[in-house]
Amino acid sequence: MQRTSLAGMHCSVARTLDIIGEWWTPLIIRDAFVGQVRFDELQRSLGIARNVLADRLATLVAHGILERRRYDERPPRDEYVLTQKGRDLFPVIAAITAWGDRWTAGEAGPPLLLVHEPCGQAATVRTTCDQCGELVSLDNTSPTPGPGA
Repeated sequence: MQRTSLAGMHCSVARTLDIIGEWWTPLIIRDAFVGQVRFDELQRSLGIARNVLADRLATLVAHGILERRRYDERPPRDEYVLTQKGRDLFPVIAAITAWGDRWTAGEAGPPLLLVHEPCGQAATVRTTCDQCGELVSLDNTSPTPGPGA
């Protein structure tokens, strides 16, 4: 079934989901964050069909989130390395992880911890205002038309 493109919507959430909102795509990005960047590694980790993985990787490369790099010539093999645009998705995946840890982890707790290397402690990513440093929440923000409105 062909899905409807959200790329033309006048909404940053919709345009972002048009690129990274397909089933499996956030998990591919998650795996790239932890260094699984080769096709076979991703396929094994996710248990995803090879044709679906190839399609998702092609989309991520086309949008500049991953860069395809050859690591072997015989046979030709590539790895998929995060670009800066892809690395900038880290807070998005970390926020989804934090939500899942809070609401879906169950009694056993989170399956993975993000350890902040400078202090050595498990960290939860929080959204703060880049102007004043305070936490940003639904209760203390209001939508206002931006320059692209």
